Amino acid sequence: MFFILVHTVTVFITGLVGNLNHIVLGTNTQSYVPLVVYIIVMAVIVILSVGASPFTLRYPRVVARVGKFMIGWLKALMEWSTPRKQYREKDISPYFWPNGALPTSQEYQDLLAGDFKDFSLQIGGLVDNPTTLTWAELMALPKNEQITQHYCIQGWSAIGKWGGVRMLDIMEIVNPKPEAKWVVFYSLADGAEGPAHGRYYDCHRLEHMHRDTTMLAYEMNGERLTETHGAPLRLRNEDELGFKQVKWVEAIEFVESFEHVGWGQGGYNEDHEFFGYRMPI
Repeated sequence: MFFILVHTVTVFITGLVGNLNHIVLGTNTQSYVPLVVYIIVMAVIVILSVGASPFTLRYPRVVARVGKFMIGWLKALMEWSTPRKQYREKDISPYFWPNGALPTSQEYQDLLAGDFKDFSLQIGGLVDNPTTLTWAELMALPKNEQITQHYCIQGWSAIGKWGGVRMLDIMEIVNPKPEAKWVVFYSLADGAEGPAHGRYYDCHRLEHMHRDTTMLAYEMNGERLTETHGAPLRLRNEDELGFKQVKWVEAIEFVESFEHVGWGQGGYNEDHEFFGYRMPI
């Protein structure tokens, strides 16, 4: 909102008619036609906004479903062309902003105090071989490294080097069943609404797990993950935005549908903040 306000004021004070000619017609003229177009368009936007707001506030899930119906198919098509660019060491960002409320349970504090040597990752659901991997077993799996860009829904991005276990290697162990379509990652941390609303989780498409760059990372920039950045494990799915990169991963579940998980919207933020379950970059 602040950006829109500043941008609009700038357009006005630097020459309204001329700027509108640049914007609407793409010409360096002083016609008043773009001004008329601007007034009409703004009036329509204000009317629609005022008219839609009461309905939106009263029926947010209906609005979300309508939006999903209108553009969900387009976002699905865009997932097929998502860039997964690899960067170089010199591109690594000097600062990587941390988000998310830290785990507060005694279980996590005990694991942290023991340097996660007693940590184990539970993997189940629609798999042939439900498995619990100890920390030592995770460290014995092939290590993958990548330098990729993280995109936050808040508008910032950063480049980091990640080291960890590919989901491809984990799936070779558990062998997902044919009916599995989604993978749920559960965190050791509660969501932003507090313990009463459950722990943080997010659902990812099974297709994304077949990418070479989808991993459970235990290193960042050549060092073990810190508590702030998701130790002991955090998801890296380079097709998705930052809030879907679950930190402090404790368990993984393969499911056919996420309708029975949480509130059935595809993730903790999707449940509480009306984010769409499709958030490809």
